[in-house]
Amino acid sequence: MFYTGAPIGLSVMAAVPESGLVYPLLGRPHDSLSTQVTFPTYEGSNYDASTTNLTYSIQGRVKDEKARVILSFISPITPTSAFRQSMPASYIKIYVEGNFDLSIYVDINGQWISGDDESRIQWEFSPPQGQDLGSPPLKTWKIRRSEEEQLKEKNDRAEWGTLYFTGPAEANHESGSAFNMRNRFKNTGALRNATDGNFRNINQDEPVFAFSKDFKLKGGLSKSKELSRDSILFTIAHIQDPVVQFAAARGLTLMRPLWASWFETADLMISHHYLDFEKSSKLAGEYSEQLAVDALKSGSEDYKDIVDLSARQVMGATSFSGTSENPLIFLKEISSNGDFQTVDVIFPAFPFFLYTNPRWLAHLLEPLLEHQLSGQYPNKYSMHDIGTFPIGKGYADGNDEYMPLEECGNMLIMGLALVDSLGGTSNPLGPLGSLSDHADVASGGVFPLNSRIDSIDSAWGGTRDKKQVQSWLKKSYRLWKQWTGYLVEEALIPVNQLSTDDFAGWLANQTNLALKGINGIRAMSGLSEALGENKDAAYYREVSEDYIEKWQDYGFSKDGTHAKISYTWYGSWTTIYNLFADSLLCFHLPDTTSSPIGSSQSDTQKPIGHDRKGKSRTAFIDEKIYKMQSDWYHNVKQKYGLPLDSRHLYTKSD
Repeated sequence: MFYTGAPIGLSVMAAVPESGLVYPLLGRPHDSLSTQVTFPTYEGSNYDASTTNLTYSIQGRVKDEKARVILSFISPITPTSAFRQSMPASYIKIYVEGNFDLSIYVDINGQWISGDDESRIQWEFSPPQGQDLGSPPLKTWKIRRSEEEQLKEKNDRAEWGTLYFTGPAEANHESGSAFNMRNRFKNTGALRNATDGNFRNINQDEPVFAFSKDFKLKGGLSKSKELSRDSILFTIAHIQDPVVQFAAARGLTLMRPLWASWFETADLMISHHYLDFEKSSKLAGEYSEQLAVDALKSGSEDYKDIVDLSARQVMGATSFSGTSENPLIFLKEISSNGDFQTVDVIFPAFPFFLYTNPRWLAHLLEPLLEHQLSGQYPNKYSMHDIGTFPIGKGYADGNDEYMPLEECGNMLIMGLALVDSLGGTSNPLGPLGSLSDHADVASGGVFPLNSRIDSIDSAWGGTRDKKQVQSWLKKSYRLWKQWTGYLVEEALIPVNQLSTDDFAGWLANQTNLALKGINGIRAMSGLSEALGENKDAAYYREVSEDYIEKWQDYGFSKDGTHAKISYTWYGSWTTIYNLFADSLLCFHLPDTTSSPIGSSQSDTQKPIGHDRKGKSRTAFIDEKIYKMQSDWYHNVKQKYGLPLDSRHLYTKSD
């Protein structure tokens, strides 16, 4: 099933030659079968961030005969290897164990390459190709639309690109009518190694593309009580070139896939991906194990499951593009309207990137920065998105969705979070010099990747990374200041506008939105400090501390028990999820130092805020705000959790 809920063809069956019985394991292949089928026993599933395992058992003709089949679907998340992550391909590994012979059948259909079942498709079969010495030969189905519609989508599915379905040479293969092939497998337990040459529509005598494999499990270990074991590996890849169109600094550009930096052809990439299964799976497993450990430190088993599934959703929305010298990540707003590089969709995803690989966060922000630095967006606030995926033309007229406070705050918070990821909030870039004396960004771009095939990326946080972040900040400092200037003018008393909760509609004086903007100003103080721009750092910190005190007066109920949706909406309440930035960026920590901001300030200068109103500031946002809201949430939570605010009973997961 596709994420929109529409069907997508992937079917798996098992057959037992001795009994003539066939067992559907995945999809609805039994809809094509003309006689009654037998269903296996489903033993359950398990999953992590990269892998889903579905387990089935099949009973033989006598009590002692048994078999088990595990369908393992693996889309590896490999933070230590952007090279591997750039490949738009996944694995299907089928494990079998038992003491009687078993045959496995897998097919796919044309719904992978079009959102319109009336689309005419064509296909070809690539026979076994010789691999490197000692590597097994592979065979591949290649399916595409007969007339591709480049950079167009229907029902959220791409109408351009080629689907590669690859298996080992020893597997049988066949293409043809779903009805005929599935019944043939039921009757014979095998495919004919034949290709149907009748190109047609996806829904016309449904063409499918299949592999099958016989597993000789009977008697394999006759002197042992252990069951015989075997497996087979397939890969599915959707290859697009270009992946998107992007209004880069050099103009409207057809962007190539990032994997093309390492491979001249898709065939070479597919072969490498297939043969890399063990190493890629190992890297993904190491990430999933660490993610589980860290998630369980913060919450329950349910929380770990949510984190695992969230990682999949985030990565499923991305396309890796650019070159190894200047990599970019593009993101589609899935399960929504398909906006491209939406800032307030990147924002709820950015903790994943910050945790998983901060370089990827930089690669994700870079298209927005490059586009706006090139002067293609006229407004003084941050843009909302760069178009409708996969066309990123931008908005030369400035008429994008109106979320100025939201997006300015988001960009500044994410920028400082990237800086802080280098090792702390106290001058994390170290003594690398000020903005005025730092070297220009290399023409090849920032945050480059290793150009060698099979490379492992260096750990984040070294001197080289600090220099690259410094260059990145310097290049875009004008833009950061421009957005902060807008927030200084507009954040404290927000005019009528949308927040990221755009489904709730326009509203003025939004308490939570104002906090986003004020946090953005405070973040800019940190960015300025990181570059040694101490005057700017002091100014933005002064403004943010002034605004946050006024916000605490404006945004809360008269009885001091909760935050209001809007300053003037008495009797309302809201969740202040924008406190997250205060905690993430450690603004909430008490300011107990007497040292100046940055490395070049005079030792006689006192920290901003220590003399204001005759009292010492202990934290950016008072701890009582956190306690007040926590107490209030317990008062208003419903059966299934906490609503977003008092307007409706719904909430959202990001």
